[in-house]
Amino acid sequence: MSQVDLVNRDPNNINNHLAVAFEDVLAEPEGVRSIDCVWSNSYRCFNCCKDICYTISTLFCGICIAMEWGCEFAEIAFVHIWYVTPCFKVMELNCGCLQKLYGMCVHCCLDPCCEACGMLFKAFGK
Repeated sequence: MSQVDLVNRDPNNINNHLAVAFEDVLAEPEGVRSIDCVWSNSYRCFNCCKDICYTISTLFCGICIAMEWGCEFAEIAFVHIWYVTPCFKVMELNCGCLQKLYGMCVHCCLDPCCEACGMLFKAFGK
């Protein structure tokens, strides 16, 4: 098993859309300004509450949810390995037989007609 990267926890960038900063949520345009202490304390409160709520949520729920997702993906792997892939193999084998049968029928029915048309057009070419 590989080691967990504790620095880059989203190496495939699947949750970039969740990188939300204070500036992405709250902004005051020119001409509409709060008092500086309100703005700076709002910044601190936003980040503190976001971090604390996320930490508490992951503390109480993260491991259980990770276990549930692990079970879910194990079930998906089990179904694919033991059911889906063998079903595809059965269909591939059966369709191969049907393909041969269809090919023989087409050759039996159409080859004489195509050869006759070919001989007919060959006579016009001379």
